[in-house]
Amino acid sequence: MAAIVWDKDKNLSAPPRAPLSAVLITRNAAAVLDSCLESLAFADEMLIVDSASSDGTLEIAARRGARVVQKEWLGFGRQKQFAVDQAKNDWVLCIDADERVSAELAASIGKALAAPVSPVYRMPRRNRFLGRWLSHGEGYPDWSPRLFNRMNARWSDDLVHEKVLYAVTPGTLEGDLMHDSSDDLAAYLDRQNRYTTLAARQAYELGRGSGVLRLLFSPVVRFFKFYVLRLGFLDGVPGLLHISIGCMNSYMKYAKLMELRKADGR
Repeated sequence: MAAIVWDKDKNLSAPPRAPLSAVLITRNAAAVLDSCLESLAFADEMLIVDSASSDGTLEIAARRGARVVQKEWLGFGRQKQFAVDQAKNDWVLCIDADERVSAELAASIGKALAAPVSPVYRMPRRNRFLGRWLSHGEGYPDWSPRLFNRMNARWSDDLVHEKVLYAVTPGTLEGDLMHDSSDDLAAYLDRQNRYTTLAARQAYELGRGSGVLRLLFSPVVRFFKFYVLRLGFLDGVPGLLHISIGCMNSYMKYAKLMELRKADGR
């Protein structure tokens, strides 16, 4: 579907809609930021909350007309909520720098803002892993509530695996949010290792337990759910590696949590 571009000053044929702020958090995102911002040209504002980037992130943001606010790192959830709070508009679209809005999704967002049926909208996210756009399992549709009125929703305070909190029935948008994961397997594994460390620390601080049964069966249940029931096997070798790493993440999170609890004598 061809892209629909709204020019709030010139395009009189566009349907009237609520103004929108596209909101991102960044740190050294120069390799992916340009295509992300290009896909957000339909937004009334592009806002970036940056954490001391030292590559070309700020130059790309300036060239694309994005407003930049500097903020020291607070953790994923709190950083994203800080960014939402800085936006000029109540309707916000929150995406990551390695994501981009498809033309069909941009059109769907415009229609939703012209006649909202909910203050929160979810969208299907399609993940690209090892050069392949996944169509099943954990890779797709990976429903993500990213468009919302900040008067009715907010980001959780989670250090990692943050989520949008709301108490309404979300609307559903058409078109995909495209997430281009790293083609470098070593870099991807390094990032997952950091995430499982944060997840274990968060679980520990919340007083959550971890035992041998959870350590063993959490990866098994995850594999059966996404690789078998949700047909992840149809995505070939990339699909198998994607769910295998996901299962390893489940195992490592609980293993690291057990280590933390043992060190504390629990």
